[in-house]
Amino acid sequence: MSTPAADTAYGVAEDAEIAARASALTKAYGSGDTAVLALDAVDVAIGRGRFTAVMGPSGSGKSTLMHCLAGLDTVSAGRVWLGETEITGLNERELTRLRRDRIGFMFQSFNLLPTLSAAENITLPLDIAGRKPDREWLERVIGTLGLGDRLKHRPAELSGGQQQRVACARALASRPELIFADEPTGNLDSRSGLDVLRFLREAVDELDQTVVMVTHDPGAAAHSDLVLFLADGRIVDAMPQPTAETVLERMKRFDTIATSATSAPSRKS
Repeated sequence: MSTPAADTAYGVAEDAEIAARASALTKAYGSGDTAVLALDAVDVAIGRGRFTAVMGPSGSGKSTLMHCLAGLDTVSAGRVWLGETEITGLNERELTRLRRDRIGFMFQSFNLLPTLSAAENITLPLDIAGRKPDREWLERVIGTLGLGDRLKHRPAELSGGQQQRVACARALASRPELIFADEPTGNLDSRSGLDVLRFLREAVDELDQTVVMVTHDPGAAAHSDLVLFLADGRIVDAMPQPTAETVLERMKRFDTIATSATSAPSRKS
């Protein structure tokens, strides 16, 4: 059963450790009469050591929220923190260092370099930063993902699911504070997608990671600890311990509201 987000601080208990948070986060594209408000004064907190899914209709602002929390996009107003570090106001060099050292990213596109092996793609961010990987940690990640016999293969020699697992390992290689995953199963078949979701679940349960995933799939969201629902740039609901059925039922309410709004006769003044 879902609960009003405002009453539960979006599912984060008062004494919970916070991995990231935003206050009055607003993002507008354009200006004047043509401005589009993607996020409308959003207050949100992401609990550390939890798997949070973000859902909503197309255009609701879910990817924009992730990009702003990750420092990939600037904000129009409001403040964003990663742990105790406020990232709003950091210059691009500082943001680049923060993203490199403290955040892991997974996207629908695998973004692997075709000329590098799987092992080289996994450690690429660390290599660019001039850092040596923690070999014990890296072996644990690779073992958990079942990539031990694929490390010498280039992306073209890997299946889509294997490529996304390499992308998972790359996101985890630096042992980041927070992993952002934007539709990570969007380009995968159902079996490969399920493997990736299971790993993200394991990353939280077994590797003590924190994951925020944007998805449109109720089945994917069911792997999370908490689903945040966005509509018109605002968080309108939070659902702890989701199932595919309860998430789908909640999403149907969005469709009903949208259909009613578009079919309602216009009123003339």
